[in-house]
Amino acid sequence: MSLTPQDERLIKALALAIVDRPRATLKELAEAAGVSKATLHRFCGTRDNLVQMMESHGETVLNQITTTTDLLHSEPVQALRSLINEHLVHREMLVFLLFQYRPDTFPVNGEGDRWQSYADALDAFFLRGQQLGAFRIDVTAAVFTELFLTMIFGMVDAERRGRAASANSANVLEQMFLHGAAGVVRPQ
Repeated sequence: MSLTPQDERLIKALALAIVDRPRATLKELAEAAGVSKATLHRFCGTRDNLVQMMESHGETVLNQITTTTDLLHSEPVQALRSLINEHLVHREMLVFLLFQYRPDTFPVNGEGDRWQSYADALDAFFLRGQQLGAFRIDVTAAVFTELFLTMIFGMVDAERRGRAASANSANVLEQMFLHGAAGVVRPQ
């Protein structure tokens, strides 16, 4: 789904409106996004269509993030930094996807999983980073992917709820991912 910059702004506004008002009507969502009900109706038709459009756009955004950050060729720490920043550019969509998450979003068998290429790209990136010595090897690449996703989605939700400042999110995520929560390490 290719969106114009105007459509992209509308999607971002609607993503937050749906999260903030999950039971809102199409008219209420239109008002929250700053457009008329007629404009929103022309854009998506129904609320169900809107959610499907936004989920499809979310899938596209996540796959674009993994391709634009050059995960397979960039130096791993720089690629991680870019990966974090690119995710944060799309924080509204991440909040929406977090809100839409269901336990079957990532099925165990992987059949028909629309998010599989995104997860595979992250797994391959973390494995490559391990092979190059940038990331520890006692944690699997799949676990690194899960930890990364938990941290990035948790941060954008914390920002939305006013528990984290967006100005510092990228640095906090990078430092926590690379160095953990330990303070100064003292010799034993």
